[in-house]
Amino acid sequence: MTTPPEPVTGERRHLVNLAYRLLGSLAEAEDAVQEAYARWYALSRPQREAISSPGAWLTTVASRICLDLLGSARVRRERYVGEWIPEPVPDHAEGAGGDPADRITLDESVSMAFLVALEAMTPAQRVALVLHDVFRYSFAEVAEITGRTPAACRELASAARRRIRTARPSATPAAHQAGLVRTFKQAWQAADIDALIGLLDPDATFTADGGGLVQAALEPINGAEAIARYLTDLAVRGGGSMTLVERAVNGWPGLVIRRGEEISAVYAFDVADGRVTHIWAVRNPQKLRRWTGG
Repeated sequence: MTTPPEPVTGERRHLVNLAYRLLGSLAEAEDAVQEAYARWYALSRPQREAISSPGAWLTTVASRICLDLLGSARVRRERYVGEWIPEPVPDHAEGAGGDPADRITLDESVSMAFLVALEAMTPAQRVALVLHDVFRYSFAEVAEITGRTPAACRELASAARRRIRTARPSATPAAHQAGLVRTFKQAWQAADIDALIGLLDPDATFTADGGGLVQAALEPINGAEAIARYLTDLAVRGGGSMTLVERAVNGWPGLVIRRGEEISAVYAFDVADGRVTHIWAVRNPQKLRRWTGG
């Protein structure tokens, strides 16, 4: 007779979704969730049976693990070569497989703009905001998870909201952004500097992440003309080996850059008032494994 799976196995997708939003890295999120499950199975059977809500227990443990990881991540990212960008995730239908339980629910809270804004927060602010505003936990529940008072958690979330007011997910409809990205792709393929400048906001910013493993701009590039010239130079140097493919990146229209048969970069865009305001180019191969099947 086959033993039915424990109810806690059904919590995995929720936990991975939570941990990804907290950490900005799917690989780290999966490790955090694995650690939470390891702690659950390290309990004796009587201890597990005494827990009235295993899902809540796992959420608490996973959140605390993420809080600890966020503290150490700040130190690691100070040593990171170049800019650090959250790990992009593909659309479910386009992904390279993997466990369906690890699929990220693609909504506004995983737009690249939102995830980047979270990076500017303290770990406690980030956890309070994500738990309360995204996953709708009460401040009493957030307090229990974080070991703070409900009033302190409310203030943390409020401070976090003030930080992201200027970095809300794009209000541009996805269909309109898709058309803009398509036009951008065509201008880039044609190495048309003037067309690119016209599609970019004058104060647009381009940020790349190579992680020191591949060549990438080490600092953000600011201004439409500077970005257009940089991208045109990439197209010219790439010659016929560079192919641009329209793909959903974190649920929003983006581009995948191929060189030959290999994916060399994933580009996410933020759009406002009909122009591209920010481009995030992830080139670090460790962050592209979901896209390459590696």
